Amino acid sequence: MNINHGKYLGVDYGDVRTGLAECDISGMLASGITTVREGGMRNTAVRVVEEARSRGCVKIVIGLPRNMDGSEGERAKVIRAFADIVRELCDIPVDFFDERMSTMAAYRFLDTCGTYGKRRRESIDTLSAEIILQGYIDKERATGQ
Repeated sequence: MNINHGKYLGVDYGDVRTGLAECDISGMLASGITTVREGGMRNTAVRVVEEARSRGCVKIVIGLPRNMDGSEGERAKVIRAFADIVRELCDIPVDFFDERMSTMAAYRFLDTCGTYGKRRRESIDTLSAEIILQGYIDKERATGQ
């Protein structure tokens, strides 16, 4: 275990709401932070960079939607455009993680917890970001990166 892993910021970008999560400095556990509603891709990118800097993150991990066959569709182009703006705004490395099934996993988890209605809408994006980031750091650990 590398205790100097550094914090990562996980991002589940959405046109209306964007969920954020961070991992601990050892790179073992992701935790949801908040959902931002900045309005517009650039404004959201600015907020993501501000969060990453204020939290001392060394990497930003953005969920990249892929089709079930692994190909990228229109939504992936939007996410890549968002990532390009984030890269323009900072020198923190940006990486992607396949977010297939992350939102469905988040919904299943909330179903299990009995979370519905307004509380569900308020937590789904943050939980999705947490699932994306946890998947990324788990994969990193498994491949020895």
